Amino acid sequence: MKRAVVLLSGGVDSATTLAIAKEEGYELFALSFRYGQRHQIEVISAQRIAKSLGVKAHRVIEIDLRAIGGSALTDAIDVPKNRSENEISSGIPITYVPARNTIFLSYALAWAEVINAADIFIGVNALDYSGYPDCRPEFILQFQKLARLATKTGVEGKRYCIHAPLIDLTKAQIIAKGAKLGVQFSLTISCYDPASDGGACGECDSCLLRAKGFCEAGIPDPTRYAKLSS
Repeated sequence: MKRAVVLLSGGVDSATTLAIAKEEGYELFALSFRYGQRHQIEVISAQRIAKSLGVKAHRVIEIDLRAIGGSALTDAIDVPKNRSENEISSGIPITYVPARNTIFLSYALAWAEVINAADIFIGVNALDYSGYPDCRPEFILQFQKLARLATKTGVEGKRYCIHAPLIDLTKAQIIAKGAKLGVQFSLTISCYDPASDGGACGECDSCLLRAKGFCEAGIPDPTRYAKLSS
């Protein structure tokens, strides 16, 4: 069975991506991170999702991006709340974590080289997202080129492929796809500023995009929101 490393954050997108890789017949090696994010509870969600989808192995890597800061997710900066759709879709928000996907994909590439996997899956999306530069097709293409240049196995001829199956889907389409593949959305968490018990704030960009996606998909949202703007 062909192997794939799948980046798994614990949210809707990465859970759906994991389910897609499973449907495509890959043996699943899930990779998550505790990177100093304020919403570290997402790692618990990732562990539950990995178990529910029958991964071969799940690694949780600890790195300290708080030492760098520069983001509302890794620094003493307030998470933006109750922004309009226009505000969410314009500019790069303070929840952007500098070079995060580059760092995560580098770890995934290292593990892929060790386990002799040629495929890496990442749940980035270029439509219903918050303007992150490392969620664009251009970034994925360039990292794939890097993977083939920066590894021993790449230099020896292995053709690494970075899969981003959600790149051109709306959040509603992602949720519909995940539901079709049996993703247990009740296990996922999207909130950037959750309560200690995992309850979602209902006001951050990620909560608002999630709620909008479930509504447009016509699928019940299992999330417990503290507040949710209509």
